[in-house]
Amino acid sequence: MSLSVLLAASPSPEPVGSLGEAAEQAGNAAGWVEENWSTWLSTGLRILLIIAVAITLRYLIRRALTNLIDRMNRSAQAVEGTALGGLLVNAERRRQRSEAIGSVLRSVASFLIMGTAALMVLGAFKINLAPLLASAGVAGVALGFGARNLVTDFLSGVFMILEDQYGVGDTVDAGVASGEVIEVGLRVTKLRGDNGEIWYVRNGEVKRIGNLSQGWSTAGVDVTVRPTEDLEQVRKAITAAADAMTKEEPWSERLWGPVEVLGLDAVLLDSMTVRVTAKTMPGKSIGVERELRWRIKQALDEAGIRMIGAIPHGLDGESAADPTAAMAAPSAYASATSPQSLATTPIPPPTNLNK
Repeated sequence: MSLSVLLAASPSPEPVGSLGEAAEQAGNAAGWVEENWSTWLSTGLRILLIIAVAITLRYLIRRALTNLIDRMNRSAQAVEGTALGGLLVNAERRRQRSEAIGSVLRSVASFLIMGTAALMVLGAFKINLAPLLASAGVAGVALGFGARNLVTDFLSGVFMILEDQYGVGDTVDAGVASGEVIEVGLRVTKLRGDNGEIWYVRNGEVKRIGNLSQGWSTAGVDVTVRPTEDLEQVRKAITAAADAMTKEEPWSERLWGPVEVLGLDAVLLDSMTVRVTAKTMPGKSIGVERELRWRIKQALDEAGIRMIGAIPHGLDGESAADPTAAMAAPSAYASATSPQSLATTPIPPPTNLNK
């Protein structure tokens, strides 16, 4: 009984046909590999070639952009410290502007090259790119609506830098804030206010820019004197002070034109105003105005020309004392017939009617 059980439990020998099927399947697989190995090899080599070309092209373009930016910075540093550099070049502004432009160009180049390479690799795998591109377009539209403020700030910053609307060291009026530009970014611009505060202005919020440091500035000084002064003497004194200023350093470089006496700007009963202007280096008008006021005041004092407000009225020897200064104002009670005097007159006692 035990022998029969052991015989029943022992595995039956495999049929001879199974070996033939295995050999046939192996042969089919080998034939399939032999038929497709050339396709696989060509696809793999194509993908490797695409990746190699993309990486090489990206490296060369980024290196060329970096060398261009470095050359721009070196040219700015070469003239820094000279008279030409002081007039035309701001090294920090040039450096930040060139670095910002280089960063944008490198990012755009990398995105275009690597994105094109990725699409070519997917095409090499025989993948249908139409649904992928459609999905990417929908995602891009959704992202654009969700982050439209960031996109607006970025695009505004790019065009602002490319057009060189303002830079580091410029004094600007951005509408929402004003001050000196201390940093320029693609999204935010930093301004230093008059009281030392720092304003962070988003580039997309700037609707208009008033740059006070580009081209040239105008220094204007108003000289107010008495109406009895001789205008020719006033003109000569101001012209002499201006000529002496234009021949001294550093005012000879900051003044880009002669100091002009435009003439009378206002004539009143007790004063007259003479307008003086000069074309100056950008951003130097305030300093020139202060120096002009200083020198004009000294020249007028030496010429004996008195400015309004220079001497208190009580010390003016030519002005006569007011005879009515110690007199009181007239009163209605001074007249015996005025209604006020009659109202305050005592009522007389009643007369004796019996008499």
